[in-house]
Amino acid sequence: MSRANQHSEPAADPDEAASGPSGLMDLLGVAAVLVEADGRIDMWSPQAEELFGYTGDEAAGQYAATLLLHPEHRDAGIRLFAQLMVTGRGWAGAFPVRHKDGSTRIVEFRNMRLTDNLGDHYALGLATDRATVRQVEREVALSSQLVTQAPIGLSVLDTQLRYVAVNGALASMHGVPEADHLGRSFREILPGDPFSTTENQMREVLRTGLPLVDKQVVGRTRADPDNDHAWAVSLYRLEDQSGHVLGIANVVVDVTDRYEAARQADRAQQRLRMMADGSARIGTTLEVERTAQELADVLVPDLADMIAVDILDSVLRTGRPDPGEGPALFRALAVKTAYTTDASEAIIAPGHLTTYHADHPAAHCLRTRKPLLLTHLDSGDLSRIAADAAAAGLLAQAGVHSDMAVPLIARGQIIGVMGLARARNPEPFDGDDLTLACELASSAALSIDNAILHQHIRSAAETLQRSLLPQPSPRRPGLQIAARYRPAQAFSEVGGDWYDIIPLSDDRTALAVGDVMGSGIPAATAMGRLRTATSTLADLDLAPSRILTHLDKITEGLDPYLATCLYAVYDPRHCRLQVACAGHLPPVLVRAGRPPELLDLPTGTPLGVGSGLFETSALAMNPGDQLVLYTDGLVETRDDPIDQRLDDLLRLLSPPCRSAEETCDRLLEQLRKPADHDDVALLIAHAQPLG
Repeated sequence: MSRANQHSEPAADPDEAASGPSGLMDLLGVAAVLVEADGRIDMWSPQAEELFGYTGDEAAGQYAATLLLHPEHRDAGIRLFAQLMVTGRGWAGAFPVRHKDGSTRIVEFRNMRLTDNLGDHYALGLATDRATVRQVEREVALSSQLVTQAPIGLSVLDTQLRYVAVNGALASMHGVPEADHLGRSFREILPGDPFSTTENQMREVLRTGLPLVDKQVVGRTRADPDNDHAWAVSLYRLEDQSGHVLGIANVVVDVTDRYEAARQADRAQQRLRMMADGSARIGTTLEVERTAQELADVLVPDLADMIAVDILDSVLRTGRPDPGEGPALFRALAVKTAYTTDASEAIIAPGHLTTYHADHPAAHCLRTRKPLLLTHLDSGDLSRIAADAAAAGLLAQAGVHSDMAVPLIARGQIIGVMGLARARNPEPFDGDDLTLACELASSAALSIDNAILHQHIRSAAETLQRSLLPQPSPRRPGLQIAARYRPAQAFSEVGGDWYDIIPLSDDRTALAVGDVMGSGIPAATAMGRLRTATSTLADLDLAPSRILTHLDKITEGLDPYLATCLYAVYDPRHCRLQVACAGHLPPVLVRAGRPPELLDLPTGTPLGVGSGLFETSALAMNPGDQLVLYTDGLVETRDDPIDQRLDDLLRLLSPPCRSAEETCDRLLEQLRKPADHDDVALLIAHAQPLG
């Protein structure tokens, strides 16, 4: 273990030096005895009194051999004394001495001859207990071996935090030779930012004397400047026997393996959490854009600093990839960054179409169906992953240094590509990151493909639904008519809601609304069959209850479908309304000058039950009155009581709008919510004077 030279420290103030003696002499208890040439004791130190048991008065003037040696040892002692006095050569070693109590003690001596200014000789003996010396020697030897051979880094720093001793293990950790440590400060050897905290902790230990044990420090040294290492650092204040502060003892254990294992375990836990999070958060709806955004939300910021999710435009349009000619056309669906950055301007914004050059990672994924990992990006790589030179410049300014491109594959077909990048996160993507991204991409791709398929089916059902609904004339004899159909706004499929306006003889008009229970193309088809049957039966000029009876029998053949229906006939010549209900919500009649009211009609059973029990109700409907027919999607929600919603409907109809068209728009705007899960058919007839 290298130690600083004893002259390397600056000269201390004499007073300060005198006030801080070393404690080693006190520990050894060194005694001094001065013997005259004739063998008499001339001087006797207090330590000698403690070591041999005799006071100064008892020892002074006595022959040393007689006082201190047993008879059997005196000849040997006198012979050694004579040689010292004659030759002047000092003698060192252990010799048995008689203590005042009569016991024998082995004492370690350092004897030397002194000569005064008159030429007279004296013998000076420095003595200490041999057991104490051996104990100190063993401790020093043990400490020395531990310091020089242990794999633990050890060092001693003075009160100015300069190295005064360092062992080879610590020098290897620092990448600085042992000799080059000495006299240099802690921060000269370890200038990295993580070590500034350790320096402050050293000063705190010096100030308080409280040790710091096993404090983990992660940083980089000259021994391995490209990789992080971890150390468990312990700091202890050093003091001598009198309590004088000498400096700091620094014990350092390299725990990089343990740190890496813990970090890998943390990453594994993070990956598991992200997989679980992805399973819970991705694919919560059948909306394509939302599913893509859910994927982006799971991956940023936990895995990447920025992400872009692009889907082949042909998949969005037709449901399948179209190889076509030339570069593939992508539509951006989702973009997310972990923080505000100009790099976002280099990413294609959601909703926009783009193509990628042949060397772009997205093109690589489309061509090979395999992911691409770019661990470290240089300027050439940035040009490769960017759309143009300006975009590459933005990525460079943002510090983008690592990139991944992952294909989105569902049912064996590649439907798009996900691109991820890191900038502020200093760690490059690795194989584990790529594996995690691929697993989440696989799950998300299936959800996106399901959403696209649902979107196409829903679009087809909605097209069929609209094609089966009439295109009403805004006027019939004695009526101003407005109608609306709105499909479900959330991810639910198109339902079987419908309405109809059927001209009858004698200026009469049949009005119908209905709701086939179910959704999708089958429900729309059943709705079309019911509407056709209703139009056919209307020509028979039957009472509304008889019409519903026949429809009930027809609906039984559409098993397992049931339907609600409300059928009304308005006669403008007699200002009379006949109406029958099959399990449908009651219509609203808004009379001129009176509050709107829900018509209290016999409800009847839904069509398809087979009861055939329906009743026709007749009531007056005069010019200026409005009849509002609707399906349950207008008023029913998952959160609000139906009575409250019907009250809201009546409130919105008072006062009435000037026209049926305005009334339709008001009701849909005020009652429909973006997350409604049911479609709506709405039919409003405003009575007018005949002719």
